[in-house]
Amino acid sequence: MTYLNNQYHDRGMKKWAGFFLSEHTAAQEKIQKGLAHINSPKPQMSEQEIGEVLQIARIKNKSVAIQIEAIDNEGNYYDDVIGKLKGADSLGIYVGNEKVHYDEIRNVEPVDHVKWSQ
Repeated sequence: MTYLNNQYHDRGMKKWAGFFLSEHTAAQEKIQKGLAHINSPKPQMSEQEIGEVLQIARIKNKSVAIQIEAIDNEGNYYDDVIGKLKGADSLGIYVGNEKVHYDEIRNVEPVDHVKWSQ
């Protein structure tokens, strides 16, 4: 028995490292990515500033990124609504396929899309 103890070197926890299933590692990566993705609050804009940016975006046919004045359960802001202005009515504007009410807009800024080839 002493011969085995002297000759055999146990790798400890290293030998168990390969037993993670791909589903487990994918779930861990998704959790880590979600924790790392936190939207910080952008400056609150006045109605006049918001209107000016939206008017320029409409005239120049540019995309905009709109931060909504809403937070999730953990106090973080939701992802920006990004897209071109499709239309408007008395309650809000249509950005892409989503409707954003005027009173929900916290911040709006023009977005330049980068082509995949660049």
